[in-house]
Amino acid sequence: MEHALSPSTLAELRRPRPYPAVSVLTPTHRREPDNAQDPVRLRNVVAEAKKQLETDPAVTRERRGDLFDQLDRALAEIDLAHAEDGLVIFAAPGEHQVWSLARSVPERVVLSDTFLTRNLVSAQAAERPFWVLSISADRATLWDGGVDRVTESGAGGFPMTRSQENFDAERLQRIGDMPSTFRDEDTKRFLRDADTVVAALLREEPRRLYVTGEQAALSLWEEFGNVSRYTIPVQHGGLTHAGPEAVWQVIQPLLDADSRRNTASVTRELESARGRRTFAAGVDEVWQSAREGRVRLLAVEENYRATVRDDGDHLVPAASGDLDARDDIVDEIVEQCLETGADVRFVPDGTLDDENGIAGVLRY
Repeated sequence: MEHALSPSTLAELRRPRPYPAVSVLTPTHRREPDNAQDPVRLRNVVAEAKKQLETDPAVTRERRGDLFDQLDRALAEIDLAHAEDGLVIFAAPGEHQVWSLARSVPERVVLSDTFLTRNLVSAQAAERPFWVLSISADRATLWDGGVDRVTESGAGGFPMTRSQENFDAERLQRIGDMPSTFRDEDTKRFLRDADTVVAALLREEPRRLYVTGEQAALSLWEEFGNVSRYTIPVQHGGLTHAGPEAVWQVIQPLLDADSRRNTASVTRELESARGRRTFAAGVDEVWQSAREGRVRLLAVEENYRATVRDDGDHLVPAASGDLDARDDIVDEIVEQCLETGADVRFVPDGTLDDENGIAGVLRY
């Protein structure tokens, strides 16, 4: 199952396809007893997708058979034992993808000429992805980080290892000669190569970058400077051969501190906007401003959801399942704001009680 949504991947998903491109969404659960319902719901929503394909006169018999096969293959790939909060299946003639999301999605089936990507975009924004690079004199490993995990990444050819005859980092560490190791030209060349690869990766997929290593390694890394504006140095050696749990234990306190700073910053910006009258709150008011491209900063509580319908002038509350109900309006707003260059920040539940869960700082 896919987790990382890079700009190039998103562009490929949004590419028009021969009708129908099928999007199947269903909420999932990480823990018992809620996850007991997931297999049945998943089978039912895929069966609904097949039913819609059966009854759509625009879908030929040959194309319908291809799509049935793609949906069945997608189902076979899903391991609900590792489910997160939402699942998305994309199927089109000759292709399929399965996406696991750390954000809930509404249960729905959409047949169109493009895949429905707004829930992926919103989940990616909520997850605030980051990179962790662990460096030593002879090895560099890259980790893909999200809201509750890190997983080792092979992007850019990582892990990178330095092969050099007679190089013994452990021996140098034992005799206290680690700083001189990082003055060695071969070591500098190795880490400069890693710096070049990471710089290229960040150009394609900009994220915060935590770099872990001994102080001597971090000092040398800072000298290169190609990615310094993304880098948060973390003085902690021994992680180039570590597993994900060890890396997560080092990084999690930094993420928690960053989350607190983020929340405080958002609160200050919203208060300032109130005074300047460049402030919007509530799903209807924020939606109107988002459609006009006026939102500069969007703040959303992490688990805020709203089901609404459009009465022509405003969004009004609706019951899930109503004919015109829009269960994922918050994800629509997030995607719209990102499309118009807004800064989207997710904050802990309860932060925006006075704003009904969602608020914006406007450009004008």
